[in-house]
Amino acid sequence: MIKIMVSPEFVVLQRPGFTEYRVENWRLARDGSGRILLGVSGWRWYYSLIPLVVSVIWPRIHDNNIALGGLFSALACLLYFNCSQLLFESVVVIPPHGIQLETHRGLPWFPPFTVARQFIPLASLQDFIIHEGLSGWNVRYYLAAIRLSEAGDYQVHVAFENLMPHFEILLEVYRGVQAVISNDR
Repeated sequence: MIKIMVSPEFVVLQRPGFTEYRVENWRLARDGSGRILLGVSGWRWYYSLIPLVVSVIWPRIHDNNIALGGLFSALACLLYFNCSQLLFESVVVIPPHGIQLETHRGLPWFPPFTVARQFIPLASLQDFIIHEGLSGWNVRYYLAAIRLSEAGDYQVHVAFENLMPHFEILLEVYRGVQAVISNDR
């Protein structure tokens, strides 16, 4: 395995048979300090106070079904939002077969809990493009795979749709995917 760090949050993993372009959910502060700004959060120290708070209020609410429902709903929401954080997104290029767009969610420093994958066969992949879109007063660049479906219509699949990395990262991924597409056709 060859690991190439292009920018702090962008890694290219080259393995026999495929190449993965991964963008992680963190970035460096733009003030020049070199601080890492995490897009995900781990376990906070004040989460350890939850059992203490529950044990203090338990004698007052253990007979009240509405209060118990509210307490367990709040705990379930806290657990869900911590376990469904976006860890990283990637584009996996499998030269003779196609490309796969992946989104990994879970807790940081643990294996991902959920992985959403979308495979696009090379036979149905029409093009892989960098496009621009407007978001308020900002211009955002994004990567898109244009696919011809079995019904004959075109579908657009956006890569890195949650993280929206900078143009330099998108250009690196674009060049890598285009090199594979042009060699296999």
